[in-house]
Amino acid sequence: MKLDWLIIRSEVISWRIDRRVPPILLSLIVAIVVAMVINLGRGEYPISAVDIVKTVLGIDTGNPDHAFVIQNLRLPRTLVAFMVGIALAISGTIFQGITRNPLADPGIIGINAGASLAAVTVIVLMPFAPIYTLPLSAFAGALLMAGLIYFLAWNRGSSPILLILMGVGLAAIASAVTSLMITFGDIYNVSDALVWLAGSVYGRTWEQVFSFLPWLIVFVPMALTLARHLNALNLGDDIAKGLGTRVEWQRGLLVLVAVALAGAGVATAGTIGFVGLIAPHLGRQLVGPNHEGLIPTSALLGGMIVVLADLIGRTLFAPIEIPCGVVTAAVGAPYFIYLLIRNRKK
Repeated sequence: MKLDWLIIRSEVISWRIDRRVPPILLSLIVAIVVAMVINLGRGEYPISAVDIVKTVLGIDTGNPDHAFVIQNLRLPRTLVAFMVGIALAISGTIFQGITRNPLADPGIIGINAGASLAAVTVIVLMPFAPIYTLPLSAFAGALLMAGLIYFLAWNRGSSPILLILMGVGLAAIASAVTSLMITFGDIYNVSDALVWLAGSVYGRTWEQVFSFLPWLIVFVPMALTLARHLNALNLGDDIAKGLGTRVEWQRGLLVLVAVALAGAGVATAGTIGFVGLIAPHLGRQLVGPNHEGLIPTSALLGGMIVVLADLIGRTLFAPIEIPCGVVTAAVGAPYFIYLLIRNRKK
């Protein structure tokens, strides 16, 4: 009887959320387009919104500098910021659903630390490696970290609480090894690694866009497909098994998707923290807890957060640029403390 009530309640929640999601997604898309146009227009060489739209659409504006500034300098950077936000937000949404903990985030539970360690290893020890090796190495580091966390947290089944605790401990170890490599590395390579660790989309080109795009094409649809299984896991393992979900198989597949997105995002733009924490929380306030609506909503919110962070970092103390990872940390750290205080009784 209780199980039947949960199934009915889940179906009712899904029906209510499905009616709200399309208009919210449309509003978010409009807001993101506006934010991206503003980001493309601001800088030492300001460009009007009309000229930006014309240039992107391939219409001649009468000024050849517009095409160069937008197509070669600002548009790839803005697209990378948007794509990285999508990846980190979806990863955070999945980890929060798997662990049933609203404070979970790929940066907090150690996934980003594993990706950072692998990427810094490539930057410091193999500075002339091809560009595509960076996301592959970061994915390998994130996957290895996830495997260690999953193995150490295994106790006749994976425990959501142990996943978080093991992740925090292993993240500290990975961060220490990363600092050790920076300390003893070549000064020129170390400077590149330090800029990358701050989390920045500065100097990103179409090469980074096209190397990152396949990761989104493969793993974002997988996340959307697995959303209903994430709903079942969020109800608890016993109820999920009663609903016919293969708990460990689905949890492992979801971890793989979240790790791939987080690793590729970290490899492309460095450690941009707290996006995977903030975006899912804002998404739940808009569309509720159903992951079939929450994942696309969080993805758009994450993309908008990173684009706005890049805009703030470029304009707040211009001509000095603040890495967007610093901006998200300045906002995300107080928000994390607020969530800790609000959820301390839970």
